[in-house]
Amino acid sequence: MTLLIAGAAMLVLPGPGIAVMLLGLVVLSAEFLWAKRVLAWARARFSDLKDQAQARWPGSNRNPPSGPPTRDRPDQAA
Repeated sequence: MTLLIAGAAMLVLPGPGIAVMLLGLVVLSAEFLWAKRVLAWARARFSDLKDQAQARWPGSNRNPPSGPPTRDRPDQAA
């Protein structure tokens, strides 16, 4: 629990706040089911963010995993 509090403090103070909070969740997930669920959600969310970032990287031929392309441009209209 101390790692979570220290990580939350490091979000506004200098230091690796998110990394310390994730480390705290890893430690707590060995004991508590809620911490295991939060850690699984965070892993899935970070994986989705990584996929979206890779899809937007220049030279990438992949579409974003969020679904079909939107109709932001007139030439994509149906």
